[in-house]
Amino acid sequence: MTGRLDRAQPYVLGLFRIVVGLLFACHGAASLFGVLGGAAGTGGTVETGAWPSWYAAVIQLVGGGLVLLGLGTRVAALIASGSMAYAYFKVHQPSALWPLENGGEPSALFCWAFLLLVFTGSGAFGLDRLFARRSAAGDRPAAERQTPVAA
Repeated sequence: MTGRLDRAQPYVLGLFRIVVGLLFACHGAASLFGVLGGAAGTGGTVETGAWPSWYAAVIQLVGGGLVLLGLGTRVAALIASGSMAYAYFKVHQPSALWPLENGGEPSALFCWAFLLLVFTGSGAFGLDRLFARRSAAGDRPAAERQTPVAA
């Protein structure tokens, strides 16, 4: 049983990355463009250049999109994780200690989910893997890249 689960790990990790990236990008799109309920569920948008909300929304949209695609996953996830740690400790934690009390559960969960992706990488279905395969194939000598023709 463990062997089957181990073989599925890159695919489940890839699906996890896609879902987390999509949800994070949706937060950014809501804040920047007023879609999906808008900024903080008000239907509005954050003011351009407003610190830290506008910058957070840009990180959410761009970082979430990169993680969703599996492109530069580790770097994008590191920046996204840091932004969520900042959000938790500067916005939520001063009002109460526990995430359940201070409304910081999404920030805490996103922070840890992205930190996990920093260490695991993109898993299956990511553009990172596609580009890694292409560059590895390009590094091989031309004789090894040619496939033999069946007679």
